[in-house]
Amino acid sequence: MKKKMKLSFSNRMFYLFNSVVWIVVMLIVLYPLYLVVIASVSDPDAIIRGEVIWHPVDFSLIGYKAVLGYSELIRSYGNSLFYTATGITLSVIVTLLAAYALSRPKFPGKTAINLYFVITMFFGGGLIPTFLVLKDVGLYNNPLILILTGCVSVWNLMVARTFIQTSIPSELYEAAVLDGASHIQFFKKVVMPLSKTIVAVLAVYYGVAKWNDYFTGLVYIKDRKLLPLQTVLREILASLQVDKSGDYMISMADSMESMSEALRIANVSKYCIIVISTGPVVILYAFLQKYFEKGVMIGSLKG
Repeated sequence: MKKKMKLSFSNRMFYLFNSVVWIVVMLIVLYPLYLVVIASVSDPDAIIRGEVIWHPVDFSLIGYKAVLGYSELIRSYGNSLFYTATGITLSVIVTLLAAYALSRPKFPGKTAINLYFVITMFFGGGLIPTFLVLKDVGLYNNPLILILTGCVSVWNLMVARTFIQTSIPSELYEAAVLDGASHIQFFKKVVMPLSKTIVAVLAVYYGVAKWNDYFTGLVYIKDRKLLPLQTVLREILASLQVDKSGDYMISMADSMESMSEALRIANVSKYCIIVISTGPVVILYAFLQKYFEKGVMIGSLKG
């Protein structure tokens, strides 16, 4: 049996210090998230008095009842799930197809196309020209705008290209060609099965971007039945904090004793909105974490 190497006193002190520092950093990062969760199920008065610090005080779901009572919330939640799932699927497929083409050493026009993509990272047409173009092509007030907008991120494309270049040997392609395989067959039967890590990384990146996108719905969607969750939550938060004359605030004030009671509920509803809006993203990351940890450093490789 191999004997374990005995650490010196200085090494043991270093590991101890390192562990303490990172535990403290972890607590600093996690505590605000924990505070939001316990505040969302605490009594509004306890939050106002600053009593909610380590655990829920006077457990209450009044904030969730107020937020979930908003008539458009459930529909917008379903909309966002559809937009996000469809957007992730389309974005990952298109990104990997483009990344595969750009990873081929003999792809004609590769340098010019790379330059074209990179330019779009630094220069854009602006909101008004973009709005006019999208309206002219029929995407205004069209649910496709929430799926197609941001379909391909140039940064994600470069990360995927680097992964394919560094992780899939060119010898595999040469062997596939000898067997009579085309590019499409090689991509489908070789590249995709070997790219689970980058698929998971892209799914997380695109999923977070799609789920958190409220601005596209705010600018391009007129039909309220098509609004995504984040746009609706933004409206709820704005009406709770600012617009005292909004329909939602009026309905709350009519069902309670006074406007001050509505403001009291609004204080805890802010935390409930954060929990509702971030839940699916946390779940997505939890399922893809093992792949995400392997692929997060891909962009640091050459390419």
